[in-house]
Amino acid sequence: MLLYIHIPFCDSKCFYCSFNSYTNLFHLKSSYMKALNQQLQHELLKTNTALKSIFIGGGTPSSVEAELYNPIFLSLKNFIDNKTEITIEANPNSTTKDWLKNIKNLGVNRVSFGVQTFNNDKLKFLGRNHDREMAINSVNLAHQVGFKDINLDIIYDTAIDTEELIDNDLEIIKTLPVNHLSAYSLTIEEGTKFFKKPNVRIENIDMAQYIFDKLKDFGFTQYEISNFSKDKNSRSRHNFGYWEKDDYLGVGAGAVGCIGNIRYYPEKDVEKYISNPIHYESIETLDNEDIKFERIFLGLRSLAGIPVDFFDHHEMKKIKILEDEKKIHIHDNIVFNNDFLLSDEIALYINSH
Repeated sequence: MLLYIHIPFCDSKCFYCSFNSYTNLFHLKSSYMKALNQQLQHELLKTNTALKSIFIGGGTPSSVEAELYNPIFLSLKNFIDNKTEITIEANPNSTTKDWLKNIKNLGVNRVSFGVQTFNNDKLKFLGRNHDREMAINSVNLAHQVGFKDINLDIIYDTAIDTEELIDNDLEIIKTLPVNHLSAYSLTIEEGTKFFKKPNVRIENIDMAQYIFDKLKDFGFTQYEISNFSKDKNSRSRHNFGYWEKDDYLGVGAGAVGCIGNIRYYPEKDVEKYISNPIHYESIETLDNEDIKFERIFLGLRSLAGIPVDFFDHHEMKKIKILEDEKKIHIHDNIVFNNDFLLSDEIALYINSH
């Protein structure tokens, strides 16, 4: 079982951000964290085993004081052990040494920084409110206080990307004490500031491949279309759990949980959530076809792969064609994708009837 906890507070709204996050609700922090703990205790009744991983995302979890997380970790005490991966997202502009120390003392053992780039012009273009030096400093602070597992998020496929800009970013990453990297192609979604702006994104498969190859040269192994780790132990167990279709609890306004074939959505509106944190905005029942397609789609995006016995006779014929074309390979009765950039097309091809 996995657990996702959503923190909806944000220092600023980035131009590409479509997450459930708000810059004007900081006065609700204390009451929100109490409501969050109430929902967490309710959700934990659904499991009687230790959680494999916890991911605290947002929004900006580092904009919430460490002491407000204390009750959350008290509630989690009987569901975590020294094997539980506990990740928290942080932004460079709101990360201090004291906050990192205190959050680590609570049990968090992995920190993920929303850096996006080390180029100040690109940071302004994306609407980020930190600069290059703040980003470098926050990563070094995390290392100084004892975090061994540190991830950086970066974004590519923006209109201002050049090979030189990407090279400079990657060279800085090479010097930092990080063992995991998430590299995302810029996506433009409705409701974001970028949605109505023309020419902010340029999809460039060659640039993506260039980044992937360069990271490989730096000792990072790609284990999912957007994720790279220095070794097997530094892979995100939480991400891997999603790709293998593990059950997960979703806590917080705008979170999502999925147990078996039931996917549930807690209340998205923060004030409504605070007034009744155990009310679900909607509950969705997934049929077998939905579950199967998601498992194929996610498995082909990563080194999780998909067991051969997951496929029917018709799908296996297509897999044989893909294997002959060297697009996939089969090892120990697991189907693996040879090119993550083609994962969506391969999944749709296998699933088509």
